[in-house]
Amino acid sequence: MGFKPARYTQAMTSPQNSAPRTVDALTQRLQTDYATMSPQFQIAARFVLDHPDDIALVSMRELATRAGVKPATLVRLSQSLGYEGWAGLKEVFVKALQRGPKAYAEQAKLVVRSRNPKGMAEKTVLAQSHNIQALITQNEERLPQALDLIVKAKRVFVAGFRASYAAAFSFHYLYRLFRPSVTMLRSDAGTLEVELRTLGPGDIVVLIGFAPYSHEVVRVYEAARAANSKVLAICDSLVAPIALEADQVLLFNTDVPSFFPSSSASVALVELLVEQLLVKTGKRAVSGIEEAEKQLHQTGAYWHQK
Repeated sequence: MGFKPARYTQAMTSPQNSAPRTVDALTQRLQTDYATMSPQFQIAARFVLDHPDDIALVSMRELATRAGVKPATLVRLSQSLGYEGWAGLKEVFVKALQRGPKAYAEQAKLVVRSRNPKGMAEKTVLAQSHNIQALITQNEERLPQALDLIVKAKRVFVAGFRASYAAAFSFHYLYRLFRPSVTMLRSDAGTLEVELRTLGPGDIVVLIGFAPYSHEVVRVYEAARAANSKVLAICDSLVAPIALEADQVLLFNTDVPSFFPSSSASVALVELLVEQLLVKTGKRAVSGIEEAEKQLHQTGAYWHQK
């Protein structure tokens, strides 16, 4: 695709191309404009998307060398996005880094110093409520494609580690009630690498995670891409390491005044996703649930008062 100066000039001056002020907004702009960019701009944009942490910390000249473009290309790319120069684009990543998640211990100190358990509880409940209410606006346009990817997949794998394990297990437990071909990827007893060898084209891997991201979830993401499996990332940012090249992303917030990022919205999002999968699957899903319930009762899985 050739470079078109007229399009480039318009992109720099058009009012509708105001410079993005957040990393998420910048990522969306780069993803949207990528197909119409010149080849050199595409190389630079891809490098920015693949190395968001380096943008704030490494010099422009070094970044250009690593990306395989001239420093002037990074400047012109920044200007095409509405910034005066590279410094404006870099500042977006600097601010994001400054707002990064605080260490648990540091946040715990603030919680202890507050000495207001009632006030803290009220703030936490309000924050949890806000995170859950935001799910619809965050995912309204993304959810239909995510559902299509899952329904059309030959096999479904799900993975979430450490604090994200609960949401991943909920997805596995609930969806398996009406779709038997759902597998939970685990890292127990060092078996993860063996399980990853079964991934292939036609499969989808549902990954759940939030900052700080575990090594295991990134490893699964890399294995899924290498196996040409589809990837659905359920995470806290479009620039999460499991989201940059995912086929679709569903987002949730983790902000609460407590010492640990909240996973409540991730569990709520998973439950919403399974509910929508039930609707999309229809009568076949209802029959599957009826059969599963019957087996659970027959095998004594549920306690009954005598």
